[in-house]
Amino acid sequence: MSHSLERAEGPAVVTNPFDDDKLREECGVFGIYGHKDSAAHAALGLHALQHRGQEAAGIVTGDGRQFHSHRGLGLVGDIFGSEAVMNKLRGSHAIGHTRYATTGDTVLRNVQPLYADFEFGGFAVGHNGNLTNAHTLRQALVKRGCIFQSTTDSEVIIHLMALAEGDLVERLITALRQMEGAYSFVAIARNRVIGVRDPLGVRPLVLGKLEDAFILCSETCALDIIGADYVRDVAPGELIVLDENGVHSFNPFPPAPKRSCIFEYIYFARPDSIMEGISVYQARQRIGAELARESHVAADVVVPVPDSGVPAAIGYAAEAKLPFELGIIRNHYVGRTFIEPTDHIRHLGVKLKHNANRSMLEGKRVILVDDSIVRGTTSKKIVEMVRQAGAKEVHMRISSPPTSHPCFYGIDTPERGELLAHKHDVPGMARFIGVDSLAFISVDGLYRAMGAPKREPNGPRFCDACFTGDYPTRLTDSEGGGVPAQLSLLEIA
Repeated sequence: MSHSLERAEGPAVVTNPFDDDKLREECGVFGIYGHKDSAAHAALGLHALQHRGQEAAGIVTGDGRQFHSHRGLGLVGDIFGSEAVMNKLRGSHAIGHTRYATTGDTVLRNVQPLYADFEFGGFAVGHNGNLTNAHTLRQALVKRGCIFQSTTDSEVIIHLMALAEGDLVERLITALRQMEGAYSFVAIARNRVIGVRDPLGVRPLVLGKLEDAFILCSETCALDIIGADYVRDVAPGELIVLDENGVHSFNPFPPAPKRSCIFEYIYFARPDSIMEGISVYQARQRIGAELARESHVAADVVVPVPDSGVPAAIGYAAEAKLPFELGIIRNHYVGRTFIEPTDHIRHLGVKLKHNANRSMLEGKRVILVDDSIVRGTTSKKIVEMVRQAGAKEVHMRISSPPTSHPCFYGIDTPERGELLAHKHDVPGMARFIGVDSLAFISVDGLYRAMGAPKREPNGPRFCDACFTGDYPTRLTDSEGGGVPAQLSLLEIA
């Protein structure tokens, strides 16, 4: 079987010179089997998942005879906005990937899906998450003679499969059983599309259906954009194969307690998505209401830090019986600035994204609601902006517990020493960002809002390691030393 891989560099991606003090999800994945417009649906699905990665994207399609690929740097709409590009992506099945790089430069060789030729034919994979033993596996594979073409941990999957025996599914299962960490990925072979979710279900993956076609994707919002129906969440540890005979399910791992990422509900997922049967939007409202019950302070108005703070602020305002107002307006058309980032301009950078709505703030006691504080630099600038707009008092309420530990499971977290909650207690954090008071939702309060009575120490329902330091898997690479806390292998020689 032959293949043709058409690739395009796309626009150069540069680091945003202005402080963007948020945690970042690494990737979104999409796969579809059995639709004549598979490439178009994959591009639309990736567009809906753009919030999960804005650095690069790629699509691989299969027509039963050849594979066709296009990958590029930049946003989905720019990469796949050309009719000429889309016409090349022929076939009835496709996978797509949109990427956010955690460390190092975003270069084309790291853009997924990654492709390889096996004895059984061509195979491409797109991966969301982090393998916590990827560096260890990579070193062992290199010693065995494997030659890596990229510097992303996702390529480890391909080499593990190449050294395994059996058919495609048997090789994939052999590879999976050697991998640690968190992942969901989609893959494409000559006549099938495959999806896998890690044994604890840390990273999300859902199954949908459109007419006779089946779909695998990171979130339900990617089903909505193409008019597909949600079927179910892929179970933790489940391997799904889509082919001409429908959906086939394999369970290569022993049962384990589910530990889906709690931050998906707080910030990462799109608010219109449904995850594990829970409306993300309603979960954020409940978190905001619980935050108000735990830490309300006398005030005149509740103001969200847009856009991620909006649902929690609505819940807070309703519970506190205070007006909800858009006291900060977000500019949605920031993009890449052409302005030279001098120190003065960099300091003004937050105003490229946010501007105070003076009429809603002047002379008022304001409660600002946001989803998290990471380094605290952006929070500090927003508080200054609100005070300059005439606010009498500024109180900040955060709809997550303090982020005090790095994530090893596919989230771009600063080194622990850079996290404000690691360096300061809550009063110290309040002084740093310049608020009259600061409060975070408690861990147990977060669990109550999510429908659990409290966090059980021996078996919490969610992965909450960034708040508690309770990591649900081995951290082989980190424990071995010599590997950065946030591992994506982009800079590892």
